[in-house]
Amino acid sequence: MSKTPLRYPTVLFDWGNTVMRDDPGITTPMVEWETVEVIEGIAEALAYLHASGRRIVLATSASISDEDQIWGALRRGGLEPYFSRIYCFKNTGLPKGEAFYRHILNDLNLPASDVLMVGDGFEKDVQIPNSLGMFAIWFSPGSDEMRDGDLHVTVHSMGELHLFFKSLA
Repeated sequence: MSKTPLRYPTVLFDWGNTVMRDDPGITTPMVEWETVEVIEGIAEALAYLHASGRRIVLATSASISDEDQIWGALRRGGLEPYFSRIYCFKNTGLPKGEAFYRHILNDLNLPASDVLMVGDGFEKDVQIPNSLGMFAIWFSPGSDEMRDGDLHVTVHSMGELHLFFKSLA
């Protein structure tokens, strides 16, 4: 019996305020912060995605931290084992826009339809990926606003994200 292919076998996550709490008032790399904070429920959501066989990739517009520093911050937060790759401004030379996402798709040799983006920025994490044919999830904690469309849904917690992925099984 053959295994059913995964829907969205690759999941991209934004970093700041989607995976780990960002503080725009701090101008040093997150790995050097006195304390780092992971978003509530993210570890469980990542563990589920990882166990399902999905590839998890970080796609961030962060420009202060380089790739090694981002790995270090993920390690401090206990999240490093879940991620297979990191794409950031310092290793792509690209701001988070169409060219950034095209670079990721080309580098991973994936069609947009196999990739799902999760992030808290509606324009950069939802609208731009949608324009390339990628499905996206807008992570909007602390808001009741719902922005759903053909290629995107809204979740207000990582628990809701976890349930979304369970519904795909």
